[in-house]
Amino acid sequence: MKLILGSASPRRRELLAQIDVVPDEIRAADIDEDPRKDELPRPYAARVAREKAQAIEATEDEIVLCADTTVALGRRILGKPADPAEAETFLRLLSGRRHRVITAVAVRRGVQFWEREVVSAVRMKRLSELEIATYLASGDWRGKAGGYGIQGPAGALIPWISGSFTGIVGLPLAETAALLQAAGYPVYGESS
Repeated sequence: MKLILGSASPRRRELLAQIDVVPDEIRAADIDEDPRKDELPRPYAARVAREKAQAIEATEDEIVLCADTTVALGRRILGKPADPAEAETFLRLLSGRRHRVITAVAVRRGVQFWEREVVSAVRMKRLSELEIATYLASGDWRGKAGGYGIQGPAGALIPWISGSFTGIVGLPLAETAALLQAAGYPVYGESS
């Protein structure tokens, strides 16, 4: 039985390695990730994770694991910033406020799906002009929902979270392990 990770994210591979899960193949899904008109953050993340899993070609014996992480400020979806100006806008919006980080996970084997969304609350400290400029100059915002990654330099900007740290990084491990087990993938040294 092969595990296909439908993500090119090195963070997701690193997280899976923490539970001794090594994908047999990486096949990133190429789908339109733009939110639909009036789409709310949680259903958006769930839809994108599911569409990624559906888009990856796999045999009946291959298990496909996909995820999508989004940052939500109220009903507003803050995706991956296109450029430094958008990253700065996101940081200013999040500065001194609580927001939600939603990671949806979809596991597919044949036509069967196992899915879960994990919602965590995060508070970003009130950012100074120097902190904003320094973080933008680091380039760490690139490719990250909401324009920051808690596992990097932005960790110093986050004094409080409630929920799943690994979910905020991009793959909630407890929930992912349970979904993989439900699909028949051996986790924690189980034999299939």
